Amino acid sequence: MTTSRHLPDRILFGAAFYDEYREIGSLDHDLDLMVEAGFTVIRVGESVWSTWEPRPGEFDLEWLTPVLDGAHRRGLAVVLGTPTYAVPAWLSTMHPEIAAQDATGRRVPWGQRQEVDLTAPAFRFHAERVIRKQVERHGSHPAVIGFQVDNEPGLHLLHNPGVHAGFLRWLEDRYGSVEELNRRWGLTYWSHRITSWEQLWTPDGNHSPQYQLEWRRYQAQVVTDFIGWQADIVREYAREDQFVTTCISYERPAVDDVSLGAELDVTAGNPYYKMQDGLRIGVEVPREEIWWSSGVWGLFQQGDRMFSTRQEPFLVTETNAQSIGQSHWQVHPPYPGQIALAALSLVSRGARMVEYWQWQTLHHGIETYWGGVLPHSGRPGRIYREIAELGRTLGALGDDLAGYVPDADVAFLYSTDTKRSFEFYPPLAREDGSADPASYLRIFDAFYRAAFETGRQVRMLHPTQLLERDPAALAAELPVMVVPTLYVADDATLDALSAYARAGGHVVVGIRTGYGDGIARARAEVAPGRLREGLGVSYDEYSSLDAPVPVAPVEGGLPGLDAGATGTGWADALEVEGADVLVRYREGIYAGRAAVTTHAVGAGRMTYVGTVPDLTLARALTAWAAPDRLAASWDCSPTVTVASGLARGRRVWFLSNFSPEPATATPTRAVPGTDGSLAAGVPVELDPWAFRVVVEAPDAVVQTPAPAAQSVG
Repeated sequence: MTTSRHLPDRILFGAAFYDEYREIGSLDHDLDLMVEAGFTVIRVGESVWSTWEPRPGEFDLEWLTPVLDGAHRRGLAVVLGTPTYAVPAWLSTMHPEIAAQDATGRRVPWGQRQEVDLTAPAFRFHAERVIRKQVERHGSHPAVIGFQVDNEPGLHLLHNPGVHAGFLRWLEDRYGSVEELNRRWGLTYWSHRITSWEQLWTPDGNHSPQYQLEWRRYQAQVVTDFIGWQADIVREYAREDQFVTTCISYERPAVDDVSLGAELDVTAGNPYYKMQDGLRIGVEVPREEIWWSSGVWGLFQQGDRMFSTRQEPFLVTETNAQSIGQSHWQVHPPYPGQIALAALSLVSRGARMVEYWQWQTLHHGIETYWGGVLPHSGRPGRIYREIAELGRTLGALGDDLAGYVPDADVAFLYSTDTKRSFEFYPPLAREDGSADPASYLRIFDAFYRAAFETGRQVRMLHPTQLLERDPAALAAELPVMVVPTLYVADDATLDALSAYARAGGHVVVGIRTGYGDGIARARAEVAPGRLREGLGVSYDEYSSLDAPVPVAPVEGGLPGLDAGATGTGWADALEVEGADVLVRYREGIYAGRAAVTTHAVGAGRMTYVGTVPDLTLARALTAWAAPDRLAASWDCSPTVTVASGLARGRRVWFLSNFSPEPATATPTRAVPGTDGSLAAGVPVELDPWAFRVVVEAPDAVVQTPAPAAQSVG
């Protein structure tokens, strides 16, 4: 794997820091506290355009100099952010036409953030000017190691007239003529045919899935172009050793992280997660929002998703220090020990920087109760002490994590296009019968959680990345690929899955995969379309499941499937055409028919899962499809997670007890270390909410038993 030359070798550790928000304390005192906490980096400057430019054309650039100088004296690196996501009041007043429209003609009121049309010429003019002034003045400062352009872009789907006009030009480039658009979108339906581009309606009342998918793709392109435009400006001033990134909030509606990542030097993201029982193995707290996760598996999934953007390690530009959100919900500071567990979990999945949002809890504004490293009093408390202890741990690990890349036992294919399509046109219903716009995540999570909770480490791929890989090489590297659902799929992507299987890989595909084409049209062929021959099954009929339906293995079918397993949400009426049946429905409309099948193809195998598996069924499927796992080197208590990766030829193990009770992790082979021997069969004791990091010697990667190892915990 080739990784960005801009990635740091050591794990950077710190917080977003806003001296300009200060109410109490002093700059020197705070910077000294950071050093005592083991901080090595801070992020500054991205939130305050009106401080950089209080009046149009009048710039105050020196207020940041003491922060940069003070950080440099103490050996703290700095990530400098551009302020373009927080538009000053004077610009909004001077150019009211730059306001974003969240519906045609309906402006987003000023007073929040990101309430701007990214394509508006007046906005671009003033944004470029402040970026150039800011970066020209401070970009060459020796403390600055990189730049964050904007912040969490893609909050709004822009309905501004100029954006819609750009969408029409984009469609004309893609389709060539309105006749072709009419044909491919099926606009004869409901008399939607158009005779000129100007007749294409605005998206407000749109009911066409093809329109919706292309509209979402274009919105993401607007954001990607905007971030790329900023990045190019900053690179005019940046040194060769400085990186350019933006911090991604992955559930923003107008973000395509893969195309966005291509404009950056390194991926950076903002994973937030539920604390307290939301980080306890065996206790699941349903998430009410999709910008934060609950469950230990959800935290790990965020790390795997960030790695997938560029298929390389990443930076965490924001994560929980303590409570997140507003004062009436999410005021859930972590149990003692959870801060370190969460941070090291992200490191184990490829994070090369962990920054908290933010250093000190704000005294004003909508995020007054979004807890920082320091409380409102500014006095270091429990959170600071735990973060400082984590800083010492990362400092002790030091070069042991240099160049670290996480391991993977199984690949997962993630489809942003299918997610967008299902948000508009969901296949699944909620319990009350209403459409579930989170259908994609519901299906994906059913498979991912099972993989995580059976000890498999995941590498996510996107369809464009799949097409870039040689099928045989990919099958050798990652011999199992799970495709939870892939409704929006062009012929080339489906053919790539088949080629991967023929080359020796095992493809496990879920409902709706292969049913739609590249613009979400139902394929005019027997499902699952181009995958039919390889899967050895077909279907023309399917049904929603109003309640879970019991399933059971056939004789000689899926091993280890416990009684009580069910299919949920959806069922395909599979016709077996050469495949072997693994699981059948016990009840319901398709009682006795196949629920899960498998079929040998070439040197590999293709398995079809015709329902959304509950956790019991998904666990059994995972254990059967991916029997090999690196975590088998440890025999652990149920509350202990095992994650691993390679750092300069040495395997690093992260053993974490996500529980208020003591637990153990027992090596299945001897791992002697410089601080004592980790003997095979002798348990490593883990206190409640505690971790152990074990670093093996290079020979241990290819030899058993392993030579010397180190451990930190």
